Amino acid sequence: MTNEEAKFVLHAYRANGADAGDPTFATALEQVRRDPALEKWFAAQQAFDRAMCAQLGRIAPPAGLREAILTGAKFSHAPARPSAAWWRSPRLMALAASLAVLATVGIALWPKDAAAQPALLEFALNDTLHARHEGQHGDEAAQFQALLGTTNTRLGAGVPVNFEELRERGCRTISFQGRDVLEVCFKRDGKWFHCYVARVEDFPSVAAKLPPAFRSEGGVAAGAWSDGEHIFVIASKAGRAAIERLI
Repeated sequence: MTNEEAKFVLHAYRANGADAGDPTFATALEQVRRDPALEKWFAAQQAFDRAMCAQLGRIAPPAGLREAILTGAKFSHAPARPSAAWWRSPRLMALAASLAVLATVGIALWPKDAAAQPALLEFALNDTLHARHEGQHGDEAAQFQALLGTTNTRLGAGVPVNFEELRERGCRTISFQGRDVLEVCFKRDGKWFHCYVARVEDFPSVAAKLPPAFRSEGGVAAGAWSDGEHIFVIASKAGRAAIERLI
């Protein structure tokens, strides 16, 4: 089985693990265990599916949808009246209501979650390229900076952040979409990096937990991820490979 064949099969794998014992997926899952690139893709796919399910669970159907559908079924064999306006037809009303639900789901799920994280990446890239980075130098910022610069620290595994303390007494604070984002510069292995931190609660359109996503522009690379409480973006001229090693 090739990776593309495995991906085709795994698109149907439910994110809640209900298919773990299904032999249909056994070969594809074994391919995931053998191939790190496919494993990374699968983790991202499952995270996206969980985010989609979470958002879908928050959407309430329009009031009266069930009644409209049942009424449409009841009149499904009624003679057609060409002169009647479409909105007087129960079947067409039910169809319109169903389409409204689909449109609501599409608007709620796709544009926001698809656009929010790239927007943060774009913001960090632009700030790294063009802004001045002289910030405050309080104790909290110095401690956080030292942690980020520690060679063996894997940032994607979890970084303790006291957002309020850093904002009030340590970090450079900048505004993105009307919300505060903190920025700390740090050095590791002789290269400079910029760490941007935002609170998940300030950007509800970003899924609480997302695997890393990357983007490059103008000689600067950036990687973004969220851990449930905070959204992190690391940007640097050191390149994507250097950022991946940090995460």
